[in-house]
Amino acid sequence: MTVQFLIGGNEQTQVHFSAKTANRHGMIAGATGTGKTITLQILAENFSRIGVPVFLADVKGDLSGLASAGKMNKKIQSRIDTIKIENFSNHASPVLFWDLFGKKGHPVHTTISEMGPLLLSNLLELNEVQTGILYSAFAIADDNGMLLLDLKDLRSMLNWMGEHAKELSIEYGNISASSIGAIQRRLMILEQQGAEKLFAEPALQLSDLMITDFSGQGVISIMDVTKLLQKSPRVYASFLIWLLAELYEQLPEVGDAEKPKMVLFFDEAHLLFDRAPRSLIDKIEQVVRLIRSKGVGIYFISQSPLDIPEDIMGQLGTKIQHALRAFTPKEKKTVKLVAETFRENPGLDTRKAITELKTGEALVSVLDDNGSPTPVERALICPPASRIGLLKKAERDEIINRSPLKGRYEQLIDRESAYEILKKRAEKERQLEQQAQQAEAEAKARAKAEKAAARTSKSRSSGRQRQSYAESITKSVLRSVGSSLGRQIVRGIMKTLLGK
Repeated sequence: MTVQFLIGGNEQTQVHFSAKTANRHGMIAGATGTGKTITLQILAENFSRIGVPVFLADVKGDLSGLASAGKMNKKIQSRIDTIKIENFSNHASPVLFWDLFGKKGHPVHTTISEMGPLLLSNLLELNEVQTGILYSAFAIADDNGMLLLDLKDLRSMLNWMGEHAKELSIEYGNISASSIGAIQRRLMILEQQGAEKLFAEPALQLSDLMITDFSGQGVISIMDVTKLLQKSPRVYASFLIWLLAELYEQLPEVGDAEKPKMVLFFDEAHLLFDRAPRSLIDKIEQVVRLIRSKGVGIYFISQSPLDIPEDIMGQLGTKIQHALRAFTPKEKKTVKLVAETFRENPGLDTRKAITELKTGEALVSVLDDNGSPTPVERALICPPASRIGLLKKAERDEIINRSPLKGRYEQLIDRESAYEILKKRAEKERQLEQQAQQAEAEAKARAKAEKAAARTSKSRSSGRQRQSYAESITKSVLRSVGSSLGRQIVRGIMKTLLGK
């Protein structure tokens, strides 16, 4: 049985979305204020309703309303009547709140090792030489069994590499002090932007983003990134790419199921590709292409489809295009190119319609059960069943306090890693150096004492030799006294003395 839900429609037709094709990805595009957020909201709550967990980034703070039931008004009722929605009712969706800074939801952490050198070098905007040194840091850590968990681990590793550059260069290549200094400065800037909050433990468990509630509805994980986008858009983009890569690495193959295992919405999608090196864009393109077999659907939200690289854009099955402005030659060219990405509908001038769409109205093309794009339709987007707008702080705090994950990520863990190991190693090296210096000083002292003793011994030996010579003369004289000749000499001396 095909699982599907209504996206929108008009007086003549309705546009239904087939959950079976949700892992073929999609995009929501349009100028500011044209209704992209509401479209994201109705997709998220419908995926939740059919039991699919959802992760989305809340860039303006107004998607928290998913956690509360909406209210009926004349405008919503008019749209319900136009689209001919049956059995519409307002209701809340099960929600988990997340926040990198831990203020508006559970803290979000990962580690330096899990982020990896490719993403980290892009985050730090390193050149080719500096990127090579970063790869060496990871290799050295792996070869020595050291974990790189947080920023202080990486800083310690780089410092150690600089101190031992000569011996390391034989195996890991040239390690220049200037390049290490440049990386350290980048890390300092990154830390000031709040990245020290991201790189910590306990790391986010992907299973906590893929849960259902007691009624079988998929839980919607809403990550508040309003503050993060202000401080560091690159940290935001790197986190999303990391999340995507981790899902691809950890999830098993499932093929084409009746519905996806998880759906992700990446708002401000252009940030994922701005100034990213070709190697990283190629990696993202590869993951987007292959992750569909893991049952994961990815939906990019941006002002223009041209913000997405062509190789990735070609993989997006569902396209929901809100109004674009076309006042300048460049904008007119963009409208023309966007219109050409849709399957043509003989009864609709797509290029003209893009500039005429009203707020909450869009051009929609989805995939049918055979995987083919449907002809583009101009449709009013369904109104959400949840609240349009943000929750009050007290409402958000109540949901956070009732969360089944409360307390799991709030208490940081600091286990032994590269920082502690290198600190102990440096302390041991200092002790050995002190012992060597002390031994050298003692050896010098002994040598000095032995030299002084030798001089004293020589002096005493010379004195004894002189004394022995005098004594031998005296003894010889005394021996002579005892002889006949000696007695004559003595008598001669005595006569002289006595005058006789």
